[in-house]
Amino acid sequence: MQHQQHEINKFNDLAHEWWNLEGEFKTLHQINPVRLQFIKNHAILRNAKVIDVGCGGGILAESLAKCGAQVTGIDLAPQSIETAKLHLYESSLNINYKCIDIADMAEKYPHSFDVVSCMEMLEHVQDPEIIIANCAKLLKPNGVAFFSTLNRTFKSYALGVIAAEYILKIIPKGTHNYSKFIKPSELCHMLNKNKLTVSEIKGLDYDPINGKTSISSNVDINYILVAHK
Repeated sequence: MQHQQHEINKFNDLAHEWWNLEGEFKTLHQINPVRLQFIKNHAILRNAKVIDVGCGGGILAESLAKCGAQVTGIDLAPQSIETAKLHLYESSLNINYKCIDIADMAEKYPHSFDVVSCMEMLEHVQDPEIIIANCAKLLKPNGVAFFSTLNRTFKSYALGVIAAEYILKIIPKGTHNYSKFIKPSELCHMLNKNKLTVSEIKGLDYDPINGKTSISSNVDINYILVAHK
């Protein structure tokens, strides 16, 4: 609980930065189009009921809504949710944002969503399998789930923590805890335990110099996957 509150406080403190394209979440804005394209490659978004778990200020949620999805975004950081709601006045999109724990959401709305997205979140929680179990519960039969996170390798520590946070300073210091990074084999095992079958896993290559992001076969640092219920 103490760890969870620490993570919530961390993102509350940065809530005002969510829609600053050159701010603390610049990298999320830069990788967002690639994440969105990966989702579009595997799911029909128009009229689909989609939930974005750990939605933050709404970067991905708004992109999903622009594709015609009926989007719900949930997050435990109240200031991030307020930022997401306020940005709807600029984007004129219709998104249902809730400051609610995923377990409570899954209890109230089981088997309600065609698509679940959970991006760059699992490495910030105490028990990722609880998140995965509730994502599975939220999904309708034959639903599709998308997860992205950081692999636990020397390269991800060197580039994702040391270089990104302390040398290039492209993300805030203390954003990541290397011990919480998850190997693809570990994530696949957790998904399989919760009756989610992985159909594709890809690497997310990010060049911090020019901000270019691409999908690749290299999962050494960031990776994204799709799983079916």
